[in-house]
Parts: sequence; structure tokens; C-alpha cells
Amino acid sequence: MKPEVFYKTLADQGIQLTEQQKNQFHRYFELLVEWNEKINLTAITQEEDVYLKHFYDSIAPILQGHIQNQALKLLDIGAGAGFPSLPMKIIYPELEVTIIDSLNKRINFLNLLAEELGLDKVHFYHGRAEDFAQDKQFRAQFDIVTARAVARMQILSELTIPYLKINGKLIALKASSAEDELAQAKNALNLLFAKVLENHDYELPNGDPRTLTIVEKKKETPNKFPRKAGMPNKRPL
Repeated sequence: MKPEVFYKTLADQGIQLTEQQKNQFHRYFELLVEWNEKINLTAITQEEDVYLKHFYDSIAPILQGHIQNQALKLLDIGAGAGFPSLPMKIIYPELEVTIIDSLNKRINFLNLLAEELGLDKVHFYHGRAEDFAQDKQFRAQFDIVTARAVARMQILSELTIPYLKINGKLIALKASSAEDELAQAKNALNLLFAKVLENHDYELPNGDPRTLTIVEKKKETPNKFPRKAGMPNKRPL
């Protein structure tokens, strides 16, 4: 997907990018490739692939109407190089974005990226999702949590649901159908008082399969969740 095709595809769906936004995406691509030589951010470095498989892929929650340009508090868990939250932030500047990542080198990249792109209302923290979720500054503070190809729903739900306000939503972006995952995650979602609202299969313009799963938090998360760092992975609920 060439940048011009990216702009046109968005315009066809009612999103007209300004010159500033186009420049932000271009600079994002440049910095991603530049920093990727120092630290491993992505295996995808060709411009057309970055625009399709990172930028376009990341904005699925906007294209499918799940996120609007409002002052929502959005948390992105395991965002790596800033996907999916920062492409959405470029398109919808009103979003307040927080990213937690376990690797400090990636946080350094994100800080530089935000400065270069002139992004405000973005916050980057180094650490484990399990630890921050027990902190009152973070727990039950977010309208939306996003996660792109982070973990199976059985594990992901424990890492993300505690951060949501009641009626807040987890938006999980997956590379393939999540039906089996959701069946395995039934117990975890019950324990966390969360419910699947939608599970939508779709394709990228090149035909690659994708799935968007929306989960809503119905009640306060019991204090014992999430368990200590590493436990959700070792012993999924």
C-alpha cells in the first residue's frame, strides 16, 4: 500500500488526512526504519508493507466505528513500536494515549517518536502490565484498552480488563479468527466480569485475514487480578 493509496483509502471511508498528518505518518515510517537497525522493533520495513500492515492495520478500530475523535483515555498494552495506538492518535488527536511496554529501549523510541511527531497527551511507561494494573493511578482508569497480537484472550483478558472503567472496552486486534480463543477464554472472562460484545472477521486490502474482538467490562475486577507478573502466562485462568 503506497502512501497515496493509504490516503485515498482513508478518504474513501470519510477520513481526510491533513498535510500535517501525512507528514507525521511519513516521519513515523522513517524513524521506525532508522531505529529498527539499533533495536528490534519490527520485521516489516518496506514502505508499502509498513503503511498496510502497521498503519492501516492499526486503525481498524476507527474504520469499524469503535473509536471516535474524543478525549477518551486509551491504554495500549505491549504496543512495541506504538501499534495500534499511535496511528490512531495521529488520525484522532483528541485521544489520550498511554503505552506500557516491558522493554525500556522501545520506550526510548516512543518518547523520541512522540517528540518528533509533535504528539501531545501521550504517556509511556516501562514495566509489566501485571504490576501497573495494581496501581491506583492506572487501575480502572481507562475507557479503552487496545492490544495487537499480544497474547491469547485467556491471558490477555487478565492483563487488560483490570485497567478498564466499568463499561470500558478491550479492543483486541488479531491476525486470525478468534473463535477457539474465545471458547478457551470463557472462564477467564467470567472471573473478570467481562463479556464479549463483538467478534468481527475481516480482510486487509491485500486479502490478509484479521479479527477484531470487543470485550466489555461489566463490574469491578476482583482485587486478586491480575496475578503476579508471569502468572497469567504460566497458568491462564
